Amino acid sequence: MATTKELNVEDKLRALYALQLVDSKIDEIRNVRGELPLEVEDLEDEVAGLSTRLEKLKSDLETIDEQIKEKKNAIDEHKAAIKKYLEQQKNVRNNREFNSLTKEVEFQELEIQLAEKHIKEMKASIEHKKEVVAQTKEKLEGKQTHLKHKKAELSDIMAETEKEENFLLGKSEELRGQIEERLLAAYDRIRNSVRNGLAVVSIERGASAGSFFTIPPQTQMEIAARKKIITDEHSGRILVDGVLADEEKEKMDKLFASI
Repeated sequence: MATTKELNVEDKLRALYALQLVDSKIDEIRNVRGELPLEVEDLEDEVAGLSTRLEKLKSDLETIDEQIKEKKNAIDEHKAAIKKYLEQQKNVRNNREFNSLTKEVEFQELEIQLAEKHIKEMKASIEHKKEVVAQTKEKLEGKQTHLKHKKAELSDIMAETEKEENFLLGKSEELRGQIEERLLAAYDRIRNSVRNGLAVVSIERGASAGSFFTIPPQTQMEIAARKKIITDEHSGRILVDGVLADEEKEKMDKLFASI
C-alpha cells in the first residue's frame, strides 16, 4: 500500500500555502464568471416556462374553437327541432297539443339564445387569449435572444478559462495529496468559514494579511522559525512568515505563467 511521505513542519506550511495560492487562483477564475452560470440556468427555466405556457394557450384556443363548433351544431339542431314542432302545430287536434308544442319551440329558442351567448363569451375569450399569446411570444423571443447572448458569453469565458481551471484543479489535488488529513480538514474548515476563502495567510507589517490585529513579536519569531503550525487567534487562519510566502508566490507565479 502506497504511503504519503511525512513532511516536516516547514514543508507542510509550504504545501498549505501553495495550495492556498492555487485555490485562490481557481476562485479568481470562477469569480470572472460571476453569476453568469446561474443567469443562464434561470433564463433556461424562464424560456421553458414560457414555452409551456404558450403551448397551453394554443391548446386552450383549439379547445374553445371545438366548443364553438359544438355550440353552432347544437344551434342547428335546435333550429331543426323548432321547424319540426312548427310543422307539427299545423296538424294538432286540440289546444293542449298546440300549447305543448309552443312550449317546446320556446325551449328550443331559449337554448339557441343560451348557445349564442356562450359563443359570444368564447369568442371574447379567444380574442383575449390571442392577445396573451402575442405577448407571451414576444416575451419568449426576448428571453431566447437574451439566453443565446448569455450562453455565448459563458461559452467564451469557459473557452478562455477551462484549460487553466482544469490544470489548477489537478495541481490542487496534487498538493492535497501531500498534506495530512487533519491539516487538510482544518484548511477546508477555515476556508469555508471565511468570505474570501483565505485559510493560510502571511505576516504583513506585523499582522496577519487582511487583519488589523498585531501579532506579538514572540509569536512572529515562532512563525518565522517554522517549527510548528500556528494560527491567528483572532481569525483562526494558519500563519506563515513573509519570506516563505514570497518564495512560494514566486514559484506559483511561474507555474501560472506557464499555463
